[in-house]
Amino acid sequence: MPELATIYDYMRANATLLGERILQEYPALHQFDDPISPRIAELLRRPFPAQTIAIMGVAKRWQRARTGMVVAECGTGKTLISLGAMHVHCKGQPFTALAMVPPHLVEKWAREAFLTLPGIRVFLLDDLRNGGDENMPHGVNEVRLKHGRIVREGLHTTLSEMRLRKQFSSSRDRWMSLCARPALFIVGRERAKLGYFWRHAYVVPRSGRYRGCVVNADTGTPVMVEEGRLTVADFEKVKISETVEARADRACRRLHSAMWQADPDKIRRMAPVEFIGRYMPGWFDYAICDEIHQLAGDTAQGNALGTLASCTDRIVGLTGTLLGGYADDLFNNLFRLEAKRMKEHGYEWGTTGRSSFIQDYGVLETITKIEPANNACSKAKTTSMVRRKPGASPLLFGEFLMQLCAFVFLEDISSELPPYEERLLGIPMDDSLRAAYQSLEEDIRDALKKHKGNRSVLSQMLHTLLLYPDHPFGLGTLYGSEFDAELGRRVRFVIAETKDLPEDSRYAKERRLVEEIKRELAEGRRCQVFAVYTQKHDTTARLQQILAREGIRTAVLRSNVGTEKREAWYARQVKQGIQVVICHPKLVETGLDLLDFPTIIFYESGYSLHTLRQASRRSWRIGQEWPVRVLFMCYEATMQTSCLRLMGKKLLVALTMEGKFAGEGLQSIDEDDDMLSAMARELVRRNGIGESADAVWKALHTEHQKLFPTSSPSNEVVAAREAPGSLLTTPSDSAVLVEEAIEGSSVLIFGQRPASPSGRRPRARPAVPEQASLFG
Repeated sequence: MPELATIYDYMRANATLLGERILQEYPALHQFDDPISPRIAELLRRPFPAQTIAIMGVAKRWQRARTGMVVAECGTGKTLISLGAMHVHCKGQPFTALAMVPPHLVEKWAREAFLTLPGIRVFLLDDLRNGGDENMPHGVNEVRLKHGRIVREGLHTTLSEMRLRKQFSSSRDRWMSLCARPALFIVGRERAKLGYFWRHAYVVPRSGRYRGCVVNADTGTPVMVEEGRLTVADFEKVKISETVEARADRACRRLHSAMWQADPDKIRRMAPVEFIGRYMPGWFDYAICDEIHQLAGDTAQGNALGTLASCTDRIVGLTGTLLGGYADDLFNNLFRLEAKRMKEHGYEWGTTGRSSFIQDYGVLETITKIEPANNACSKAKTTSMVRRKPGASPLLFGEFLMQLCAFVFLEDISSELPPYEERLLGIPMDDSLRAAYQSLEEDIRDALKKHKGNRSVLSQMLHTLLLYPDHPFGLGTLYGSEFDAELGRRVRFVIAETKDLPEDSRYAKERRLVEEIKRELAEGRRCQVFAVYTQKHDTTARLQQILAREGIRTAVLRSNVGTEKREAWYARQVKQGIQVVICHPKLVETGLDLLDFPTIIFYESGYSLHTLRQASRRSWRIGQEWPVRVLFMCYEATMQTSCLRLMGKKLLVALTMEGKFAGEGLQSIDEDDDMLSAMARELVRRNGIGESADAVWKALHTEHQKLFPTSSPSNEVVAAREAPGSLLTTPSDSAVLVEEAIEGSSVLIFGQRPASPSGRRPRARPAVPEQASLFG
């Protein structure tokens, strides 16, 4: 046997044997050489081969079960796959479908439907109110596509009217008499769960022991949070509830006490999805839930997903993120989609079932703390705490996901995409800024040592050291808080005093940003700039002023622009000749196609890896003709560098988890529990976290180049890929192993790849079919 130094050597050496065994044990539900439905040729847009395989996989899944899921990266065409699956599965019969999508994608979904399905009629569910603003659309309105824009024109009705059968045998028969064609109803998920208005419900006693305090009306006592009491200021726009386990110092039956109630003084209304589930069960043939990973919580939107799954005939969930790092991220959605299967495995809805699910498929850590005794006569105090850690067992994939999900990756269609490049730009600080930053860092380090484990100090550390280099003025005094046992409440203490530098000066990072933007504009490339501090210490407004002084036409996208209006907002800016747009990356995190901005610059990255990955792909979409460049800027030797270095390491791991071989693989996972702890440890110990930031991002760029070659494919290559008898339709004798790692556990998926004339396997991407197919 050849010398095998790593697990990757073993996998590559035995890929053929392992691949044959896996394919025998787990044949794909739709194999790459299976015939495809002739109805796919009827679609107005021709799907790519990978999308065709996914469409057939979902359609065949629906023949066996009610539910399905498409796990596809940003830009792979999840909308097209779901619409195509309905078109294939219906077999030419008119159908009704309901799509629950993010609010800013409502009109985009309508436009995609018109451009994909022949003869489709599209309706928007605007609301379920009586009265309200007369200038706003109400009820159910038909829309049409005119000159590339969605306009409300045609049939106008309401859900209350649609559920009536009148002289017909059923309400569906009545609807078919009005619309004997496929019909798609689209509702934004914010509006889908929009129920009655509510208000806070708490009591402030005027006398007695708790005079002037906020108390729970069910218990008559204050609500304690982290050894402190809730105040009126804590009640803003968030619903607050409490689980009561004792009354008057005596144990009682567990009670969920909601500290909010319906507001009878405002317009009475009902959530559209709740109305559909209660009064229109079985009315819709299909349901589509876009960005289903955002519905995983025990929230009104998540409950709307469960309602749709129970009242529609077939449902498909779309997501670009399979796991958020923990096994129980899937618990709620699996229960909502396949409750019967979850119950067969012995799980029940709620905390008990979730705990059992984590024990079976997740990673748990038990921490035992032993506090020394004050004297020799007393026993030491021992406390144990069990907490979850990132990770998931491969059994989770085999038991629940393999038969439920169709997987599509960007490299499956990368021959249709332009080159993609990511680059990290480290910038040395000016002398004055460096001295002020180092002084602030020392003060915060001293506070961390003095107040070990204090979360308020950690939070201030992360926030301030990321912001201060970009905004070295106006921060003032930094405060933390801790519980004082003598006073019985939390008290504030000073962490550090920040030094204000001249606000009218232009600092190194700002100068470099101007240089990079001018260089891109000279090539005719518009730029999208991301910054994460947009509220009290607004860096976006400062950047806009700096760029405007240089004669660069700049606009800032604010959160007050409605989610459903952001696509039109971008189109308007491009029409007006705007060259640079600045915004928070979360505002464009999902759904928006920024094809007009092929250059993306992260002036500030933040520390959300999910947001960073989503926002960095906004320009690299189907239809993009320019090479896409993504630039990450940071000051050298600052917390910004530490943050990007950690995210670079996590991204390398993410490539392996999504089925791509990365040079470092799972061995590079950091042992720290989270990014906050890792950066705090580096700050205190000064021993570094790993390699330099540029080395990590160069390794990441190397992996991207392996997966997404910078050279565009020739016409001959594209023609060969699409020709009958190519790898996309005919199997090869060789198989290559692709690793799908889910937070530390490996799931094996196979794709076909021909051997090179020399007998060695080429480094090209594995072929599409098995990765894109649905496993049976």
